[in-house]
Amino acid sequence: METLPQATIPSARLHVAVQAEDFDLQTELRTLSAGDRGIGAITSFVGLVRDLNLADDVVALELEHYPGMTEKALIRIAEEAAVRWPLHGVSIIHRVGKLYPGDAIVLVLVASAHRHAAFEANAFIMDFLKTRAPFWKKEWTPEGPRWVDARETDYSAAARWHKVVSEQYGNDKHD
Repeated sequence: METLPQATIPSARLHVAVQAEDFDLQTELRTLSAGDRGIGAITSFVGLVRDLNLADDVVALELEHYPGMTEKALIRIAEEAAVRWPLHGVSIIHRVGKLYPGDAIVLVLVASAHRHAAFEANAFIMDFLKTRAPFWKKEWTPEGPRWVDARETDYSAAARWHKVVSEQYGNDKHD
């Protein structure tokens, strides 16, 4: 992935973490908004491990990543969102290791002055995270483990953003 020229990256605070430990939503919300009274909206997405996939029971989900490369990919996705929408901050936390149904996998928080930018940027980040971030997922079923790839619907969701361009939300335009 290429890096955006530094001049085009807005001043939004960007934070990414890849960790085995669970995260605390309230702590992360406070951290993202600390000291920024210009924030009017924060959207959150928390992804959870499901107990069913492809009509099979899932007893665990194991996530692996490539340290260093994964964080760079997540930063790049956050940068792209911050260029497209007027954001104050983005926080992405993705867990790795063996997780069980009901466990949190991913947290995406997006702060903006206005809700529309926060909602759209959050959806954009999740759509690209599913297809661009180098994570490897292994589902554990009663029949044994199997590797899980991104689905065609994940790629379709990411492709729709090529049609949503910065004419709709420039860095100096608000809803």
